Amino acid sequence: MYAVVKTGGKQHRVTQGEYLKVEKLEGNEGDAIELNEVLMIADGDNLKIGTPMVDGAKVTAKILSHGRGKKVEIMKFRRRKHHQKKTGHRQYYTEIEITGINA
Repeated sequence: MYAVVKTGGKQHRVTQGEYLKVEKLEGNEGDAIELNEVLMIADGDNLKIGTPMVDGAKVTAKILSHGRGKKVEIMKFRRRKHHQKKTGHRQYYTEIEITGINA
């Protein structure tokens, strides 16, 4: 059984017991959360596709940790103008464990 959920502007295919890094979610480590934006649920040959969300479906998860990703470096450069600029960004993330899928 798997589901497709939407969180942080991205879509993830999840199964029970899977570990996942998603955009930062509110909550403390060890808290249980519900992901209510379920786009699709598949259980063998039984397939439910939402329009746009599946009614009454939810995915439960547990927050394992919060952190920051690797640095993404941005380099702006203008040739022959003696101009260059280097900046960086580290995105916050939350690591979660999927504990259940409810249709």
